[in-house]
Amino acid sequence: MNKKIILCFLFIVSIFVFSCNKNTNTDANSFEIAILIDLGPIDDKSFNQGSWEGAKQYAENHNVSYKYYRVPDKDIDSYLNTIDLAVKGGAKLIVTPGYMFEPAIYKAQDIYTNVHFILIDGEPQDGTGSNYKTSPNTSAILYAEEEAGFLAGYSIVKEGYTNLGFIGGVAHPAVVRFGYGFVQGADYAAVELRLPKNSINMKYTYIGNYDPTPENQTLAASWYQSGVQVIFAAAGAAGNSVMSAAGSNNGLVIGVDVDQSFESPTVITSAIKMIRESVYNSVASFYNGTFNGGKTIILDAQVNGIGLPMSASKFKVFNKDDYDFIYNTLINKTIKIYKDTDAASVENLSLKVVKIDYVK
Repeated sequence: MNKKIILCFLFIVSIFVFSCNKNTNTDANSFEIAILIDLGPIDDKSFNQGSWEGAKQYAENHNVSYKYYRVPDKDIDSYLNTIDLAVKGGAKLIVTPGYMFEPAIYKAQDIYTNVHFILIDGEPQDGTGSNYKTSPNTSAILYAEEEAGFLAGYSIVKEGYTNLGFIGGVAHPAVVRFGYGFVQGADYAAVELRLPKNSINMKYTYIGNYDPTPENQTLAASWYQSGVQVIFAAAGAAGNSVMSAAGSNNGLVIGVDVDQSFESPTVITSAIKMIRESVYNSVASFYNGTFNGGKTIILDAQVNGIGLPMSASKFKVFNKDDYDFIYNTLINKTIKIYKDTDAASVENLSLKVVKIDYVK
């Protein structure tokens, strides 16, 4: 009798061991953190790369498996299918950088209730732009791009430049906020310097893409050749085209999203969002139990969510004391910066010095 019991016990143990080994092998091929990208390459030296590096840094620091997936097309089915692929690959946390993920996350957050989502630069909405919902398993992160753009415009005019340009990618709210802030920062500095009306000239356009193309380089080159000294390129990887044009025409570039000074010697400064840091912190919150589910967080100057990389900037006149002064002004909210919801067009902004040449 005892022999039968022992044999049964050994049989049960063998089944348990086999089951554990099988599960271990499955886990070895799964990825807990998934980063999904759509527009541009993963190493775009901008938005995608900042998001990727934030998640990657946390994963490697804490021995968590991770992987990135590319959405093949721009229709919502492609987004949802890629999310499903990541979930089937074992993802417990999915990071999606970019506003084009909004409709997909709006649906996915209620389909995959055991999966958590971090939506960067957007809020879950049904595709109409009118119905928003952030479920408890989703955290949405926005940035005060108008403040980052303001700092860029303010600093470049304080530096002494008067012929400026803004080339935005798609006229999405985040890009529009960068542009509006840039114009207002330039105007604010010009008023402080008591410059006469229309003494700051600003070419302004949206190119409708984020791609490094010959057409975008040609456009930027034509601006430099017409007298533009500095172009703020809030256009993702298309900024590389602007940098190439600047290099051939003795122009300067203001980078975007992350410090792009290492990308080209033409980059005088960058209007940055603390993307890598905010993604890292959001991933950490998932693992330490403080996940901000069901909320939209706006990262601004008050929480050091935006800024200029002063140590990497190539200013000769605008200095750290100047920067700290204007940054503290933003923290204290003593300057009203109009954003995408306050004006239908850059031409509707109330400006005292800057003259806008809106290239449609």
